[in-house]
Amino acid sequence: METHNIPVSVDVLRKRFPFLESELISEISKAGEWITVDVNEELMSEGKYIRSFPIVLEGLIRVCRRDDEGREILLYYLNPGQVCAMALTCCMGRMQSNITAYAEEETEIIRIPVDFLDKWMVSYSTWKEFVMYAYRSRFDELLTTIDGIAFKKMDERLVKFFTDRYKATGEAIYTGTHQEIATNLTSSREVISRLLKQLEKSGQIIISRNKIDFSSLV
Repeated sequence: METHNIPVSVDVLRKRFPFLESELISEISKAGEWITVDVNEELMSEGKYIRSFPIVLEGLIRVCRRDDEGREILLYYLNPGQVCAMALTCCMGRMQSNITAYAEEETEIIRIPVDFLDKWMVSYSTWKEFVMYAYRSRFDELLTTIDGIAFKKMDERLVKFFTDRYKATGEAIYTGTHQEIATNLTSSREVISRLLKQLEKSGQIIISRNKIDFSSLV
């Protein structure tokens, strides 16, 4: 993780968040800490207090929930221009984090101290709208995740895993292991490997070493 010694420029913020007031853009530039996060680096951990929250400038963040045995379930992705609603909730309540967040790829964030959250909610209508939209979007994605766990078979969830990644990244190549997919879907590597072989046999994906081409699915 690299912390830059200069603030994010107003021009960069205005381009990424054109709907925010000029005064708010200026405050974000002054208050925020510009950070580059490496691939798979952890931004937030369950059980720790959140004293600042990230807004994504570039890259992709994976937000997960982890059980006592270390297994994870993917909740949602954060794309450029988005903020983590779960982190905001913990910040508002001064609570410990109930999620874990990783950088899925090299990611640029601006980290905002928690004290600015309430202040901007009162002072800037566009900030309030931005936060409320984040809550609604993440809530919808959580409902989709719950529906997938409750009602979809594992092969359907596997296909959805790939289509969701495409929506988040715009890329139809997955670089990672079968175990990593299994972790995200709270399954076993053996089950995922078997289902991947079935998808490959039906011509829906192409598997190579630590790479899966799922362009036929999207």
